[in-house]
Amino acid sequence: MNGCREYRDQLQFQLQSRAVIWRTMATIPITKPVVKVAALCGSLRKASFNRGLIRAAIEICKDSIEGIEIEYLEVEPLPMLNTDLETPAGFPAVVESFRHQILQADCLLFASPEYNYSIAGPLKNAIDWASRPPNVFAGKAAAIMSAGGGFGGAMAQFHLRQVGVFLDLHFVNKPELHVNAFQPPSKFDDNGDLIDQETNDRLKQLLLSLKNLSLHLQSN
Repeated sequence: MNGCREYRDQLQFQLQSRAVIWRTMATIPITKPVVKVAALCGSLRKASFNRGLIRAAIEICKDSIEGIEIEYLEVEPLPMLNTDLETPAGFPAVVESFRHQILQADCLLFASPEYNYSIAGPLKNAIDWASRPPNVFAGKAAAIMSAGGGFGGAMAQFHLRQVGVFLDLHFVNKPELHVNAFQPPSKFDDNGDLIDQETNDRLKQLLLSLKNLSLHLQSN
């Protein structure tokens, strides 16, 4: 009898202990991973449509997509690529800071107008600095968006994908977002802010795909 009572007491103690553990676990908030995005723009123009796309992307992530944050990185302060500026101690301070921000990001978001079937010079310069050994782009997910005349920067996007092969970037293939900024209805206002709902919806889908691709790469 004493053995049975002892067994019942032990079993009851175990069940009570488990209940306490489960109640404790239930009160611990589940932290979801946050995908950190570094956004780069190839246009320096104040009312740039491509800057406007990045601003819209930041707002979309704040308002309607959980688990993703965008940090806009200025490329204008970077000097023109010149390896004479590299020393045994490293890169110029502004370049070091830029490279560190990209290294800390989970993925990239590029926005660039198209010039001569290619990406804009300021963006190419930033890419060249960040890819100097060691390449801080390697292995990250990336998405491209563009706005302009004609095909909305589609040729620039194609060229950037070619550059991305050497950078070891993993691009979102679908959906694509290249916006003809001059075709009715109006896509941007005078300040370069995105005002077209359809484009906004397409941008949201691009961001969701970028988030999913980044999480997929991180899980492998």
